Amino acid sequence: MNWIYLIYFAFQSTLKMSQQDYLNDISEIKNLMHKSSRFISLSGLSGIMAGIYALIGAALTYYLVDTYSYGTLLLDGWIFRSVMLVLFFVASFSIVTGIILTTRKAKKNGEKIWNQSSRRLIFNFLIPLVAGGLYILIILSQGRYGQTGGLMLIFYGLALVNASKYSLGDIKYLGFIEMTLGLIATAFPGYGFWLWVMGFGFMHIIYGIWMHFKYDTN
Repeated sequence: MNWIYLIYFAFQSTLKMSQQDYLNDISEIKNLMHKSSRFISLSGLSGIMAGIYALIGAALTYYLVDTYSYGTLLLDGWIFRSVMLVLFFVASFSIVTGIILTTRKAKKNGEKIWNQSSRRLIFNFLIPLVAGGLYILIILSQGRYGQTGGLMLIFYGLALVNASKYSLGDIKYLGFIEMTLGLIATAFPGYGFWLWVMGFGFMHIIYGIWMHFKYDTN
């Protein structure tokens, strides 16, 4: 009878090992499918740099408005055009830095910088961003700029949440924070500038540091 128990034990052990191997294979397939459908080479350092650029731009804007416009921003003055130029450079430097650092990380990970996943990421990111940008330009042309900072935060947050389906899912949390700050800014326009600084400046830096140590240092 002992040999029967031995055969039974061997059969059960083999069955358990086969089931475990099967589960491991399923898990590995799911991970591969997850990675293939998402662009995972976003760099945390690019978030840090974007936050630094935003803080520099905010400091320069505050200096211009406070020194030459006595704290009041007029749409038809050179101060307003200067502020728009500062925002343009902040966005440009952030984009260029993001492309450089993300390209470097993608090469390190053996991932193509321009593939189906990255195209989906950019497309879904731009939909809310472009719509929001056009809306902000429309209200600025109508002489209404009190809620501009809040609207920028809201639409940027929507863009992050929308793009998170095709990249690192963690970016949606930054999106939720940006939207929350934007809603507060629209409710209290007098604090819009400082909430903009918090959202685009400090939150980018905090997010970038977190993402860097979570993903970039592995």
